[in-house]
Amino acid sequence: MINLKRVALASLTFLLLTQLPAAAMVKPAQPSTSTDETAPSGLVVVRPVKNSPQQDRALQETTLKNAFVSGVGYQIQWSDIEPVQGKPDWSKLDALFAAAESSKKWVELCIYPGFFVPAWALEGANTDEFAVQYGPDKGTVMKLPMPWDSLYLNRWFAFLKQLSDRYGKSPAFRIIVADGPTSVSEEMTLPQSPQDMKKWKSDGYTPSKYIGAWQKVLPVYAADFPNQYVALVVGIALNVNEQGKNDPGEGMRSRQAIIDQAMGLLSRRFILENHDLHAGPRHQEAATSFVMGYSGRVITGLEMRCAASLGTCSAAMGAEGNPPLALKESIDKGMEPNSAGQHVNFLEIYEPDVIAEEMQPVLRYGASLFGH
Repeated sequence: MINLKRVALASLTFLLLTQLPAAAMVKPAQPSTSTDETAPSGLVVVRPVKNSPQQDRALQETTLKNAFVSGVGYQIQWSDIEPVQGKPDWSKLDALFAAAESSKKWVELCIYPGFFVPAWALEGANTDEFAVQYGPDKGTVMKLPMPWDSLYLNRWFAFLKQLSDRYGKSPAFRIIVADGPTSVSEEMTLPQSPQDMKKWKSDGYTPSKYIGAWQKVLPVYAADFPNQYVALVVGIALNVNEQGKNDPGEGMRSRQAIIDQAMGLLSRRFILENHDLHAGPRHQEAATSFVMGYSGRVITGLEMRCAASLGTCSAAMGAEGNPPLALKESIDKGMEPNSAGQHVNFLEIYEPDVIAEEMQPVLRYGASLFGH
């Protein structure tokens, strides 16, 4: 018996792909920014931070078997791994690495401290309360350790050493995202509402403290993860100068100082990312263009703003009501060459779009742009 829903879906997909420019469909892969065959490249499936054991099994059994996906970006909170000091629960990461190795996919680990520090790691540390800026906990007021607090950072470093000892030699472990002086995610961002800015000033924030925190963090990642690439996810630091006054350019200067330090320290192992790729309104995002400009000099990656197949995301991604087209246009946006003729090394796509049947032709197209 003919399944009319499948026929309609196939027809829609065919129409979508036949409307793509012919040249785009056969476009050869651009030269890689690295001749190292271990350099991350291709499409990456992103597993959001909030997930259940059932969702984890779906990742291992379904998503990682997708032929168009080269790697997996796995997000998890520190508090979910080590709720008790010195007694980490590695079960989720053990399952992830086992599945990635058997599927021959590489792993990018994104472990969040900041707002998601275990309660024990905040004891005695300098903290303040802020509303979470975005994500599943948006608006929730939570404690945030000061990015430069040495007690907090040293506890984070101790956890990183345990992480390195357990997974550092896994052939699947390709990227670790640098975290620590962060808040809600791996992005180099802090709460920045007018009320937040008053708190930061009273807490003694200065650019030198913030940059100094990263100067402590980056060498730890370089030493503890010698077999991995280390990524920074861009954001803008606070626009506060050394005198505690508002300065519109200070955040950008702090960001650049941290990136320059990371490039010098990590050399070819440095990755620069941005996590807001889309082809929707305001598509010329400054941070996206900033990272694309580094392609050819360092390894670069972009993550989609959201999953085009969920909710209203297709509109934000550039094609309201047409998730495949929204994803395809966002892929094209991310793969635009910079002034040197280079494009990013990898694109990160949220898991719902990787699982969706209607997205498979778009994923095939995206993978082909990397020669995969």
